[in-house]
Amino acid sequence: MAPRRFWKVWVALAAVAGSFGGSGCRSAHDIKAERDCCKPPQFNCCTIPDVPVPKELNKVSLPPYIVETPDVLQIEAIRVVPLPPFRLEPLDVLYLSAENDFDQNKLTGLYPVDPDGTINLGPRYGGALRVADMTVEEAQKAIEDKARIKARNVSVTVSLAQSHGVQQISGQHIVRPDGTVGLGAYGSVYVAGLSLAQVKQAIESHLSKYLVRPEVAVDVYSYNSKFYYVITDFAGNGEQVTRLPHTGNETVLDAVSLIGGLSAVSSKKIWVARPAPTEAGNDQILPVDWCGITRKGQVKTNYQILPSDRIYILSQPLSKFDTYFARVLSPVQRTLGVALLAGSVNNQFRNNGNNGNVGIVAPIIP
Repeated sequence: MAPRRFWKVWVALAAVAGSFGGSGCRSAHDIKAERDCCKPPQFNCCTIPDVPVPKELNKVSLPPYIVETPDVLQIEAIRVVPLPPFRLEPLDVLYLSAENDFDQNKLTGLYPVDPDGTINLGPRYGGALRVADMTVEEAQKAIEDKARIKARNVSVTVSLAQSHGVQQISGQHIVRPDGTVGLGAYGSVYVAGLSLAQVKQAIESHLSKYLVRPEVAVDVYSYNSKFYYVITDFAGNGEQVTRLPHTGNETVLDAVSLIGGLSAVSSKKIWVARPAPTEAGNDQILPVDWCGITRKGQVKTNYQILPSDRIYILSQPLSKFDTYFARVLSPVQRTLGVALLAGSVNNQFRNNGNNGNVGIVAPIIP
């Protein structure tokens, strides 16, 4: 009976190990699907695009960059002029030019608006004059009226030299999870999915509600939204996924070098899985000749990496078989170990009973 039982056990183990060692599927239902669709392309199981693919010595420039969350934009305002009527505020600077005033105390130059909302015209013209919340025209009339108390024929011209009341737009602006960038007091603008030229146009269009012909310069300060992935199969011990930022110039060799090369259980079967529209119906799989691009310096399979590409590194079949076979044998080994221990204890009890020492078990000293 014992040999017959062991034969059944070995048949079951061989069947399980055979199903695991072939393709690494987790269930019998997926074995055929994985063999048909996930084998390396050299086995003619996947679709390779017919169009030319950019490679190491034949790289292409990427299309205009599309802003997405969480990119960081550098926005600099070039022209920030508030819509009229502009009201003077503290820390604004006025330029005054007067005619027919006193020769020794010319009413000419830059006059800042103090924090209390006044400008100081000097003791000859009556000192401080409140101009906060006035338009430039109203401030000109008030200054002229005050100066004519001392000089009857004086004529004053007032212009805004510098405005501190208008918020300046400058610095880094992160694209929020809702796809907008904040512009402080001017609100927010939706920029996700737009090119840099479209972002510039959208921001200027939004600022035109508050400013006269606004002009801004927009660039990307930090590229945070474009990635590609390197997936390493660890021979039945899981798959490691490494996400790497895309800069537009990486190749397969660059990507593998960034993860420290191939692991101890990795095989030379590598391919690039490129996302394709669902309606296309075919997977875009690019097989990689690892020995060719490393030992021979060939470039025909050292493909240029595009955003969202997946580089898959398959493990060695023998290592995967060994892992799954060890998992199958582990519970059997434990069961046999417990059975052997129980048999040993039972035999010891029997031997002690035959010697007249029933129930006494000598301690085992390691």
